Amino acid sequence: MPNLHHAALAEIGSVLDRVDAHQIDIAIEAIAQARRIALYGVGREGLQIKGLAMRLFHLGLAASVVGDMTTPPLGPGDLLVASAGPGGFATVDALLGVARAAGAGTLVVTAQPNGSAARLADRVLVLPAQTMADDQGTAATSVLPMGSLYEGAQYVLFEIMILRLRDRLGVLPDAMRSNHTNLE
Repeated sequence: MPNLHHAALAEIGSVLDRVDAHQIDIAIEAIAQARRIALYGVGREGLQIKGLAMRLFHLGLAASVVGDMTTPPLGPGDLLVASAGPGGFATVDALLGVARAAGAGTLVVTAQPNGSAARLADRVLVLPAQTMADDQGTAATSVLPMGSLYEGAQYVLFEIMILRLRDRLGVLPDAMRSNHTNLE
């Protein structure tokens, strides 16, 4: 068992090596230009999305998590970022429709570029990792359980995107730190 971390890290690296750099550029530009950003994900994906929302806030952006009482309405100039690793969820698909009807842009992060959420989004960032949609039987290839390769890769990808956004927006590390809560 001591080498499981090597296998897991290699898998995450392999996933990130296959992400389309142009899709990352598009996602970063959409986030950088958005007036307000609302983020949504379910389960473990939701945890990664909340981490991304926190980092966007640290950058000084108007970011909120869908479902929080302080999430503002979206409209033109705003962006909904949603995660749908297995391709689609009823909630994600519905929220994409609401955001688009309100005139907001939409960005979906997914492992399934032909899924329902990707078809509904303006922009798609494909993270080609195993999810719970394809982690059983002979399709199961990851050492990580229950499709968590996707969420592990999300964490690293999102942190790299934050570094790129920080540079793109000209935000200094000390400025990010100054936005960190002091109520811990």
